[in-house]
Amino acid sequence: QVQLVESGGGLVQAGGSLGLSCAASGPIFRIIVMGWYRQAPENQRELVATLTGGAIANYADSVKGRFTISRDNGGKAMYLQMNSLKPEDTAVYYCNARIYDTPTTWDEYWGQGTQVTVSS
Repeated sequence: QVQLVESGGGLVQAGGSLGLSCAASGPIFRIIVMGWYRQAPENQRELVATLTGGAIANYADSVKGRFTISRDNGGKAMYLQMNSLKPEDTAVYYCNARIYDTPTTWDEYWGQGTQVTVSS
């Protein structure tokens, strides 16, 4: 079974920076796309950033220019560098991946979530 494990997050003042990490493990034949989503209280889960296997990045308008998504050379670890954080960035951040877990079939996986709190 594929697992996604997040680390990082925490409490930071507005204007500060935080980094998140996500490590994928298990039967991984190919990663189609990895990304970060977030969910604030009483809000729907929303896309923050995604990164395809071809290294094409996509960002939500609200984080463009402040957040950077990246993956390591092996491709099974993903990072989100968050700069110039705002109180409205406060949310639970989830790692997401679409992965071929057999040679012919893929599935979507989620991490357990990590809290990011930005104080004003």
